[in-house]
Amino acid sequence: MSRAEHAAAFLAAVDLSRELATTPQVAAAWDRESSCSGMTVGGLTHHLLQQADLVADGLRAEPKAQEPITLAEHYERAAWVRAAPEDEVNVGIREGGNEQARSGRDAVLAGARVTIDALPALLAAPRDPDTIHLPWQGWSLTTTDFLTTRMMELVVHGDDLASSVDLDTPTHRREVIEPVLALLTGVAVRRHGQAALVRALSRPQRAPGSVSAF
Repeated sequence: MSRAEHAAAFLAAVDLSRELATTPQVAAAWDRESSCSGMTVGGLTHHLLQQADLVADGLRAEPKAQEPITLAEHYERAAWVRAAPEDEVNVGIREGGNEQARSGRDAVLAGARVTIDALPALLAAPRDPDTIHLPWQGWSLTTTDFLTTRMMELVVHGDDLASSVDLDTPTHRREVIEPVLALLTGVAVRRHGQAALVRALSRPQRAPGSVSAF
């Protein structure tokens, strides 16, 4: 996909995620535990919508004169990928979402709306180099690769949120789901090996118990 098509796909994923976040089912369950153990429905909703904030913040910041790394290397380096659920990095994510959700559903949705309204102009603005620096990691990705990582988060956590409130998982556009599945497959192959993925997709009788990317 072109840069513009990638941006359009990301915006579509954000809109679908916002629709889920504004459902009455999410409102009614806001303070209950979600399908992500240790995270409330409100905390998970904030984490889902925060992906738009991360993109907006990245686009507002000046790109660094730093060679971007690949998606594969990004997930090799990121500490949370192989961290256990109770490791500090994952506990921090859950607690941070829960804390932000305590401001209330209306505040979380209002903040997300401001960011989402600003995204089209931010995505359309030229960047040179066309990269986004990740200050919490210390490296840069191409803008399209960073958008792919955020679409993955929207797809995965959208499923988590829908499961939490007994709604159908959002059905994303092909332009969203194809790069997300490619990303997840690539990470899973590096984690479990090629044979494990081939068997999981074609020979379940010989497949391992799990081929999870994360």
